[in-house]
Amino acid sequence: MASQVALCCMSHSPLLHRADPGAETRKAVDTALAEARAFVDEFDPELVVIFGPDHYAGFRYRLMPPFCIGASASAIGDYGTESGPLDVPQHVADDLVGSVLEAELDVAMSERMTIDHGISQPLEVLLGSIGARPVVPIFINSVAAPLGPMRRARLLGEAVGEFVATLDKRVLIVGSGGLSHDPPVPKLRTAEAEVAEYLIDKQRTPAEQQRREQQVYDAGQEFAQGASGLKPLNPNLDNEILDLLAAGDLHRFDEFTVEWLDAHGGGSVHEVRTWVAAHAALAATGPYRTTSTFYEPVPAWIVGFAVTTAVST
Repeated sequence: MASQVALCCMSHSPLLHRADPGAETRKAVDTALAEARAFVDEFDPELVVIFGPDHYAGFRYRLMPPFCIGASASAIGDYGTESGPLDVPQHVADDLVGSVLEAELDVAMSERMTIDHGISQPLEVLLGSIGARPVVPIFINSVAAPLGPMRRARLLGEAVGEFVATLDKRVLIVGSGGLSHDPPVPKLRTAEAEVAEYLIDKQRTPAEQQRREQQVYDAGQEFAQGASGLKPLNPNLDNEILDLLAAGDLHRFDEFTVEWLDAHGGGSVHEVRTWVAAHAALAATGPYRTTSTFYEPVPAWIVGFAVTTAVST
């Protein structure tokens, strides 16, 4: 029997539960997330495959793979998210690694993957906790230059989807990140020496992590007040992305270069790679239909916030 497959993609934000976006925006986002949670509850997945980024918590320049599949994983608990182990079915992760390599896509594997809010937050929102369901985490580098072409994320998604289709399970595919946003993330080649050390290999102490989280909060407040040098959100680009995903026109993303996306969507818009991979995985199992789309630019969170759900047809 073939797997039953559904999809939910959502933005994440370190400020989701920490900064006030205004009563109307909060209500709209909370409603969209509650509807996504209800969608997941009704589907009742036996396995979750999540594509997500990392923000120099688990993956640093000491060794920065484009893609990595976790055969075991644990969350650090940043920005108020849960810490602790994920329930990763090792044999499924091992088989997935082999299947993706067989598809001629070079993917790393990790026996001790560390994840941050980029993966843990959607698991909490959609499932109730990071350990609620068996999950295979797939890291897609979306922050640390140099970044490969968008086409590679699509091909990764296709390879994952072809594997998922063989499992005879109800599989939820999740993409976490984006859309347009330009948060204050340092760049290795322009960072001061001390900051560069964190990007390469140095772990933050709890006090240093707390200071970093306060810096991000302050940056969000400045951005919301129009007093920031960060690139503005781009609703036009965000809605174009959502339209292409809903239409299943995934090859169009091959035309989006790193430089063009960076100029029009900010330094972290590249997290949309997780959405492209997730939709490509769903498409590899057969035609799909988008069942809901929510979008709201949220300056206080420095993000074009979106949520989509889709099912195979």
